[in-house]
Amino acid sequence: MSGQKTVTPSATSLAEAVKATNSRGLPPVEQWNPPFCGDLDMEIHRDGTWFYEGTPIGRPALVKLFASILIREGEDYFLVTPVEKVGIRVDDAPFVAVDFEVTGSGQDQQLTFTTNLDDVATADNDFPLRFERDTATGEPSPYVRIRRNLEALIDRKSFYRLVDLGVHHDGWFGVWSGGRFFGIIPSKDLP
Repeated sequence: MSGQKTVTPSATSLAEAVKATNSRGLPPVEQWNPPFCGDLDMEIHRDGTWFYEGTPIGRPALVKLFASILIREGEDYFLVTPVEKVGIRVDDAPFVAVDFEVTGSGQDQQLTFTTNLDDVATADNDFPLRFERDTATGEPSPYVRIRRNLEALIDRKSFYRLVDLGVHHDGWFGVWSGGRFFGIIPSKDLP
């Protein structure tokens, strides 16, 4: 390997590589298979704030650029370009669903979520809702799949709105969207 220069990945090199692809919409990350280049000191906090080297990334356009190349493999998260793949840390989910719109009612109801980065997804079979309960407190953590296998944590105000829309069905309390019932909690566990 003598004579070859080793380049350490950085936020700048990733951003330049993505911009060079000239993609419209989301880059085709599932078509890219670059070598793993190590971990980057980048983290997404539970509230959806992105940090680089301990400092919040203050440019929304840059955060959206990085989010467009985010992938998840198992429990690990990576930013990928055609030539680099770097690991980053994610506290919970990479996105936060900050609002949703309701159309229709009953089994025909549609819940369309918007994230902190302006992604939009309507809960259905392809973009399911998921509810995890803390074993110690019983507190729910609600999620919606946004794209690929990436989820958004549904913020508290939106979760309370979901609960207001909730109905009982087949022994569960939950909500309808996209022709599918999403159980939040067994009906018997409600006070």
